[in-house]
Amino acid sequence: MSTLHPTSDSVPATAKGGAAHPSLTLVACILASSLAFIDGSVTNVALPAIGNDLHATPAELQWTINAYLLPLSALLLLGGAAGDHYGRRKLLIGGIALFVLASIACAMAADLNLLLGARVVQGIGAAILLPNSLAVLGNSFEGEERGRAIGTWAAASSIAGAVGPPLGGWLVDAIGWRAIFYINLPLGLFAILIAWRYVRESAEGALPLDWPGAISATLALGALTWALTLWSSHRAIDPSAAIGLALGLALTALFLWIEHHRGNRAMMPLAMFGSRAFVGLTLLTFFLYGALGGLFLLLPYVLIQAGGYSALHAGFALLPMPLGMGLASRIMGPLTVRVGPRLPLSIGSLVVALGLAALVLVNEGAPYWTSVFPGILLIALGMSCVAAPLTTAVLASVEESHTGTASGFNSAIARTGGLIAIAIAGAVIAAAGAALITAFHHAALVGAALAALSGVIAFVTLGELSAKPKSQPR
Repeated sequence: MSTLHPTSDSVPATAKGGAAHPSLTLVACILASSLAFIDGSVTNVALPAIGNDLHATPAELQWTINAYLLPLSALLLLGGAAGDHYGRRKLLIGGIALFVLASIACAMAADLNLLLGARVVQGIGAAILLPNSLAVLGNSFEGEERGRAIGTWAAASSIAGAVGPPLGGWLVDAIGWRAIFYINLPLGLFAILIAWRYVRESAEGALPLDWPGAISATLALGALTWALTLWSSHRAIDPSAAIGLALGLALTALFLWIEHHRGNRAMMPLAMFGSRAFVGLTLLTFFLYGALGGLFLLLPYVLIQAGGYSALHAGFALLPMPLGMGLASRIMGPLTVRVGPRLPLSIGSLVVALGLAALVLVNEGAPYWTSVFPGILLIALGMSCVAAPLTTAVLASVEESHTGTASGFNSAIARTGGLIAIAIAGAVIAAAGAALITAFHHAALVGAALAALSGVIAFVTLGELSAKPKSQPR
């Protein structure tokens, strides 16, 4: 069987619709998505330095992450639908350009408010480029070549995540936190060049846009995140937090009402939830990526603040996870095509749960190899069984004209889970000394329970997807 290499035009991949450069299409998609993955991992390592330089409180540090994740979570659906309507290649290039410009603004921000504003624009750019990079990929391959391409995409994204923390830690220690945003420039410019020259356009004019749904989803997530951030940082539900929660829930209900009445014109068609497997994939994604998002915000912070790690050492502490995922993800893509996603997703989630539980070994002064490494290794093994099968299952569950919307929805659910977890994580960040370690242990056990629940959900709901998928998306 042929193998797929993202840097070789000799790849015998099956490109759909006459794509002239399937390998370069894959490279463009990998580079584009790597922007978002690198930015997330780099910023987590830089949080203490940003806080010291800009005199930010723990709650304000949370917003350095949330200001990026909020528009990313809320607008991913619209970003995917816009690609289905205006053309995925156009939106991919536009999203990359916006992300690069926002990265420059982040690097030049003179105070926290300007940094948060630039992070919002970064999130908007990521919400456009992420679903369209995956939709372009899904549209360019079919059958086992699609599974192999998605596996390669997942592996490369993991490697990008691996480079981010140590590179970011080195930049923070050697130059300063502002340098972490400049690493997006060469990646972004190279991705634009390749996409402009070699990626073919697809899906222009396919679907109308759902502006009422996008606006209500954005406002709902904004209110919920703001309220949860206040709740966790204050460790109490004060009147402001209560009003925010009530408003967020009301806006969520409004969003669901809008989507119900728009039917097939909705950016999140509720008919998708008629599939038991789709509901299962949605719940699995929310719980599993919520657990990971919270823990991997907290772990570098705890290692630096309580463990005495430098930013560089905290970045290297996370290195085994994305490297392990990168080595295994290319195998899991085509394997999922043959065995189905049920077992990989079930077993992988349970292994992640064991890894998260093992992080209770983290303590002040404990050696890395006996405290941090066991948990990180288990999480890497588990996630290598999850990443590519989850993406393959989601893309295979919808019609070709909706792949942008489907990939956007699944990415939105993953980022929303992380967004809510990070908002709640303020209770841990606000602690200090021994109390910080204890709070982190509690968070690790909660994350382990959520990951185990994800494994159970996958086993119970994905039986209908256990057979070999069709060569084209349904």
